[in-house]
Amino acid sequence: MRKIILDLAVTLDGFIEGPNGEIDWCIMDDDMDFDGFLVGIDAIFYGRVSYDAWGNFQPDATASKAEQKLWSAVHSKQKFVFSSEERNDRNATFIKSSIAEKVKEITSSAGKDIWLYGGAGLIKTFIDLGLIDIYRISVHPIVLGAGKPLFENLKDRIALKLIRTNVFKSGVVQLIYEKI
Repeated sequence: MRKIILDLAVTLDGFIEGPNGEIDWCIMDDDMDFDGFLVGIDAIFYGRVSYDAWGNFQPDATASKAEQKLWSAVHSKQKFVFSSEERNDRNATFIKSSIAEKVKEITSSAGKDIWLYGGAGLIKTFIDLGLIDIYRISVHPIVLGAGKPLFENLKDRIALKLIRTNVFKSGVVQLIYEKI
């Protein structure tokens, strides 16, 4: 069965974005092997707001070849958007209801693992429904003091087992947990 992997950057004080939605603090080191992560997935789960912002994002012509390659790899994946609105979009499948059932159908089908991209509302829904298998959290060396927290108003505790830790040259520490 395919696994759902929450892969997310977070500040040391637990925020996934600043008070105005900013993510300019997020570091992409070449030693993070994000390309390796992308090879292990073939689908991405988005909330509608995140999809509208990043689901079809194209770097400008002055972007490095590495950034262009990264976005090309991201856009080669099958995209599912969880939204209360329906939309015809040739680049994504929109899912309006029955989230747990639809996710079970998708994870039971043949394929690689799935990246739960977010946003915060979708992540909370997946946490509350117990749908996340792997938490791959990259803690960045910055304290914002305010913003959108990763874990907020959860229904229940989540028991996790640390399976790997990676430390990168920038000071980012990646913690990879699996659900117990």
